Amino acid sequence: MLVEPGFFRTELLTEDSTNYPEPSIDDYAEKTRETVAAWKGMSGQQTGDPAKLADALMQLIAKDDPPFRWAAGADAVETFEKKGRELIAQANAYRELSSSLAIAAALTQQRRDLIVKAA
Repeated sequence: MLVEPGFFRTELLTEDSTNYPEPSIDDYAEKTRETVAAWKGMSGQQTGDPAKLADALMQLIAKDDPPFRWAAGADAVETFEKKGRELIAQANAYRELSSSLAIAAALTQQRRDLIVKAA
């Protein structure tokens, strides 16, 4: 099971626990500074309860069919949903071109109809 956690109120973001390097690549420096500032401001404010995370993990590993990928926390679910919407938009943006790349003889009429219908 792949666990993709949101932010949980642990000591991870405290000054004693995390050292942030100085930005060393100009193209990423501004984004790095923004991210570090956001994470520092989040320390002690994370909404996730680590004890509840532990309980949830125990529930999931006891299942016969645990999820392959699990979003842990409401913020992680929100991130999953945003990424899903972005991927669907990217697939739809060039659907016709993407769907036109098969060898013509390999396309059955049914598949051609599906491609046309989806576009």
